[in-house]
Amino acid sequence: MAEERINRKLAAILAADVVGYSRLMGADEAGTLGALKRHREVVFDPAVAAHNGRIVKLIGDGTIVEFGSVIDAVNCALAVQRSAALPPDPNSAPSPIVLRIGINLGDVIIEGEDIYGDGVNIAARLEPLADPGGICISSIVNESIGNRIDVRFQDGGEIGVKNIDRPIRVWRWHPATAAAAQKTNGGGAAQAVTASIAILPFTNMSGDPEQEYFSDGISEDIITDLSKIGGLTVIARNSSFIYKGRAVDVRTVGRELGVQSVLEGSIRRAGNRVRITAQLIDAASGGHLWADRYDRDLTDIFEVQDDVTHRIVDALKVTLSPAEKAQRADGENLHVEAYEATLRGREILLGPNKSRDTFEQAKKLFLRAIEVDPQFAKAYAALGFAYMFDYQNRWSEDPDKSLQRAREYAELAVEKDPKEALAHAVAAVAATFQRDLERAQSEIDLALSLNPNMAMAYNIQGGIRIYLGRPEEAIPLIERAMRLDPATNSQFLHFLGMANLLAGKYETAAATLRQRILLVPNTDFSRSLLASALGHLGEIDEARRIWHELEEINPKYSFTEHLGRLPFKNEGDAQRIAEGLKKAGLLS
Repeated sequence: MAEERINRKLAAILAADVVGYSRLMGADEAGTLGALKRHREVVFDPAVAAHNGRIVKLIGDGTIVEFGSVIDAVNCALAVQRSAALPPDPNSAPSPIVLRIGINLGDVIIEGEDIYGDGVNIAARLEPLADPGGICISSIVNESIGNRIDVRFQDGGEIGVKNIDRPIRVWRWHPATAAAAQKTNGGGAAQAVTASIAILPFTNMSGDPEQEYFSDGISEDIITDLSKIGGLTVIARNSSFIYKGRAVDVRTVGRELGVQSVLEGSIRRAGNRVRITAQLIDAASGGHLWADRYDRDLTDIFEVQDDVTHRIVDALKVTLSPAEKAQRADGENLHVEAYEATLRGREILLGPNKSRDTFEQAKKLFLRAIEVDPQFAKAYAALGFAYMFDYQNRWSEDPDKSLQRAREYAELAVEKDPKEALAHAVAAVAATFQRDLERAQSEIDLALSLNPNMAMAYNIQGGIRIYLGRPEEAIPLIERAMRLDPATNSQFLHFLGMANLLAGKYETAAATLRQRILLVPNTDFSRSLLASALGHLGEIDEARRIWHELEEINPKYSFTEHLGRLPFKNEGDAQRIAEGLKKAGLLS
């Protein structure tokens, strides 16, 4: 299962090629190579970086680029082709470089730093179909972008392409024919580059494996502190911690997570004294941006975290809002035993082998933290989160009661500290499943105002929008969660597939849900959603094959009962899912 997660994923692929490259080289080899280099340095590479892309390979005049988001891929292509269409700079030599660009969304196989598979092959076949200076996209890309960019692609009909056993419906755009339709609504303009960072788990140098929870906890707290800064994109714990215990080059980390900088460090603890080293590294060059060492008492740990946060902000030249500057001005009083108990409980709860036993262990530690420090908001929030885990995983004898307990502890955390973002997120999930969607929406909006990098909160917010009957609004929210936490894509893909299905984007829903099933082979509800999408697409035999897999995985599965537990505000949304199954003959 882990091997599949590493080697396959859903990605948007951009293929670009220079028009008339052989002719240009024959006429002026040195001039063409110089122009191509300038085009990459001035136009292409900056556009890729600004839209979170990764250049996979350069093949002569051709380029393959991978994106985690279809929107990013299309906006990158638009930025490149619009730049080429601008009037020439009179102070610069004219550039003969004109590109064709093709874009596809599909499953890709990863081998080292290379990618291949149908997702790449189709993008490469689409590129020659674009007009010089234009863009050609597949139907699934056109469906996925919807109204979220500032241009409209024109239907190019179905075309047979080499080595692909089915016709591909294509859509085209060119700046010359689209000039009159261009308007500025923020979707397609080149976006300002936001500073981005991943915090690797700090190395435990204490010589005691039992202290691992402490070094991991400090790392996570720094992630949380940085996540509260709106001008900084911070990768979530789940994704940065996949490098724990591995010797990796920070340039590899930067490339895989799509970040500009990486923080790494170590922690050595002896009694109530700690030594923390930290270094901020430029992920592109591998050069150091800042480094420091701290020798402090354990009670000063929040001050160290604050200093590390502010030094990173200064090094990355991130502008803080007045509210962000004042956020920790009052400081925090640290009760060492409560803090340590919370760190231990959090490490157990978020560990790889989640079970009723780990839930009970974590719960005892959070309760201990509350006992020794009744004002420690983080412990209440963590306990609420633990009860939400129990509700969702059905571990205890009365998991439904855990839903109410999760809400109660979240409310107690907010009472102790109204700025505790996790507490508002837990309260939002509890309110969602209690069918109080308006309360859920206000809670999750508040959580994100306090922590604009909380990936889980974006996914929760997207789920709430789905249940409120606004799936189009849910899609970019869930995609934002995936950008912040790539390693948790399996969970996010389920909600993204559901949102696309309810928005009537059946082809995109099917591709997304197939990827979810690839990552979580034993899922039942994702299979029922996929079968529904396939039914809407008229792929009846495939829908029935997927449903047969579902029945083998869970012979007792009841779609009606499962759907009935979901808090849809509008009955029509639930019926859209059921209608796809009826079209496939799977539901009467």
